[in-house]
Amino acid sequence: MCACCEMEIKPYGSWSSPVTPSMLVEEAVKFKDVCIDEGTLYWVEARSAENGRSVIMRWKDGVVEELLPAPYSAKSRVHEYGGASFIASGGVLYFSNFQDQHLYSLSPDGEISELSRADCRRYADFVSDSRRGLLYAVEEEHRSSHEVVNRLVKVDLRTGESAPIHEGWNFYGMPVLHPKGTHLAFITWNHPNMPWDGSTLWVGRVSSDGALIDLRRVAGGDSESIFQPQWSSDGTLYFISDRTKFWNIYRVGKGGVELCFAMNAEFGQPSWVLGLSRYGFLPSGDIASIYTVNATDAVGILDPDDKTLANLFLPFSSITYLKVYQNRLYFVGASPAEVPTLICFDLDKITLDRIRSSRELSLDLAYVSIPREIEFPTEDGKKAFALFYPPKNDNFRCAEKPPLIVKSHGGPSSHVTSALDLEIQFWTSRGIAFLNVNYGGSTGYGREYRERLKGNWGIVDVSDCANGALYLVEQGSVDPKKMAIRGSSSGGYTALATLAFKNVFSAGASYFGISDLELLSQDTHKFESRYLDYLIGPYPEQKERYVRCSPIHHLHALSCPVILFQGSEDRVVPPAQSQVLFDALKKNNIPVAYILFEGERHGFQLAKNVKRSFEAELYFYSKIFSFHPDDYLTPVTIHNFPREK
Repeated sequence: MCACCEMEIKPYGSWSSPVTPSMLVEEAVKFKDVCIDEGTLYWVEARSAENGRSVIMRWKDGVVEELLPAPYSAKSRVHEYGGASFIASGGVLYFSNFQDQHLYSLSPDGEISELSRADCRRYADFVSDSRRGLLYAVEEEHRSSHEVVNRLVKVDLRTGESAPIHEGWNFYGMPVLHPKGTHLAFITWNHPNMPWDGSTLWVGRVSSDGALIDLRRVAGGDSESIFQPQWSSDGTLYFISDRTKFWNIYRVGKGGVELCFAMNAEFGQPSWVLGLSRYGFLPSGDIASIYTVNATDAVGILDPDDKTLANLFLPFSSITYLKVYQNRLYFVGASPAEVPTLICFDLDKITLDRIRSSRELSLDLAYVSIPREIEFPTEDGKKAFALFYPPKNDNFRCAEKPPLIVKSHGGPSSHVTSALDLEIQFWTSRGIAFLNVNYGGSTGYGREYRERLKGNWGIVDVSDCANGALYLVEQGSVDPKKMAIRGSSSGGYTALATLAFKNVFSAGASYFGISDLELLSQDTHKFESRYLDYLIGPYPEQKERYVRCSPIHHLHALSCPVILFQGSEDRVVPPAQSQVLFDALKKNNIPVAYILFEGERHGFQLAKNVKRSFEAELYFYSKIFSFHPDDYLTPVTIHNFPREK
């Protein structure tokens, strides 16, 4: 008997699945801020089971150890998104503690000492200068809710006092010290640019007391993005620039700036968080680097003299936080069949060690949907990209066409990868197809593709998400009457805008999504406070466009059911936006549900809330699309459902 004959026939959406809501959060961690000190590996892991506490870990002599005890949490709030929250130097850890944002040290014997006590200042992106007894760092001073000042500072490790070494720019990042301690390189950018739009690379000579002198501009500007300056062991300054429309690696030689290798690939990435690392130097002088082609990552060995690149063909499609020590590569790798895992790859022994997985997972591949990349036509004769996940569960089959969930990713200047994502498998293993769209504006495809969104947010991304779904309908892959779109943050905006401006989807889910662009332009944090100048246009000069592109002003066209999720302490997208949308939809007799999680910020951290949100979203779709989940789900109040006649 064939395998298909043994499969139970059951409607899509009602398949029983081993990917439970609890599995999405239990014992899961997120790896961040990988660091090497004297050959020892350190990293931060954010634990959902500990309410998002970020713990500093160490791998030494093959043993994994937890170094940072509760209640301390190594998480900076610089730029609100943080990153680069600690550094290890000579066995001592220096970290930014989440609760008070003060700077602390952790000695090798476990003693924790407070270095800074200024309640209005935050620190991140540390550089150790042991010769002078200093740390260099990005400092963010919150003088008031509307006055935030960023600068580059030196911190005296004996007194904990900080002093500016460079200021005057809106933002600073990526400081790196010359191996002999003689020079410091760093990047800056000003409003309205984001760092991936335009940034500037500087080098200054470091005086005996840590001050910067003889400062000079090396590269960058308003239309060139600089990423990850780094000194080689011989004192040559390297950096990544997109001056050729792709982020490629350059170096500063006697004759000026030199391109190390030209390739239509992204060696850099958008700096939504600090501390990202994409390359490092081998003892030979070659460069081990991550590079991205069509949103898929690889690692290659670049010879900057011969200008050649050799792919290592590692079994990962998503690779982050690459660090190099001698001939060993450390990074976080994931694939369509493997969750993010901390990896050590030894180039001498050609061995690959899995140091630590983001979770213990025993999920049979019989329940794992492997995506295929699709390229589909969109507006103006252009092409867009997405990853399509068909339903997958070897216990069930159905003769009809499956429902579809389309996801519009956040950022919006980021991209999705094919790394195993249990949140996607949660849907596909229940019989619901999933489309993860890398709409125009996504990174991973070069600056030209990224700039499709310039002045076109709410237009290009909306069209691409809608056209991706319609392409699958044309291919006969999904049910055109059972299609939903979901997204979080800026992805939530795209989801809401698609529902308002396109008649393609029958339902939607917004996680802390933006409904009123005017409110966002007037009430958000400094890092993104001028981002809309790029995406929409300057405000209030372009007020009409803000109104035209805001879903809240087009609710007459939004006629399908929507579920809204929001954190009460969200500073990036304030909860007032979701509340206004909910009230308006409820008044307009549109089926709508609203779940507010008390104490949550931007992006849910508490395991119980993540679990609840997926259960509620599944319950919502089951009612709208008329299927009966195998799961036991706590009911959600859906106002105006069934809709009054």
